[in-house]
Amino acid sequence: MAHTSKPRRHRSGAVLRTAVGSAPAVAVLALALTLTACNADGDAAASPGGAHTAAAEPGAGTGGTAPGSTAAGTATSAKPVASKPAAKPVGGAGGAASPAPSATAAASAAPSPACDHKMPISPDEVAVYRYTPEGGSLSLIVRYGNWGCAPADSDGAPFVTVGKETYLPMDQAAYVTATNPVVESSENQHIGVQEFLDWLEAHPNSGLVFKYHLGADGAVDRLDEVFTP
Repeated sequence: MAHTSKPRRHRSGAVLRTAVGSAPAVAVLALALTLTACNADGDAAASPGGAHTAAAEPGAGTGGTAPGSTAAGTATSAKPVASKPAAKPVGGAGGAASPAPSATAAASAAPSPACDHKMPISPDEVAVYRYTPEGGSLSLIVRYGNWGCAPADSDGAPFVTVGKETYLPMDQAAYVTATNPVVESSENQHIGVQEFLDWLEAHPNSGLVFKYHLGADGAVDRLDEVFTP
């Protein structure tokens, strides 16, 4: 019995020495574990900051997008809005827009109204052909008419006679003015009644146009030649 107990005391001492000898190693291991835990805590504390930075970057352009937003949402918010293409200017070979025509140019380009071929009969203009002293009074033989349409190569509109010849009483003291071919002038000149009658006798059926005025007795008291081309 005594012999058997001795070896057991010997092993206990060995175990104690082994435990005492391993104490520094245990302390080193504990320190290592502590440092590892501290590092892990530091990494965990630093990770939210990094995640916040990564989340702030995509949210900066979208007004605060949460870190958990899906890739589809990010792609939708980042999609550019297509702008409407600008209207193509209308221009010539140089590409410059043609200026709008002014109101004056538009008015000048507008076609003139068509000439009315049905003008009314002039009430105070006649074509004079001849005269007659029959019945003891002076009368002009005339035809009434209206003004037609002026040809493109003409200086004025023609006087178009209508109806038959008729008599127009004339005062022998009437005031008469005439121009070419009665007198050599481009403007109306005052002439006497007899001078006018002499010209009519020398040039019958001339058809010169005159504007007349009737006096109180119904006879012509003024006669003015009207230019015709």
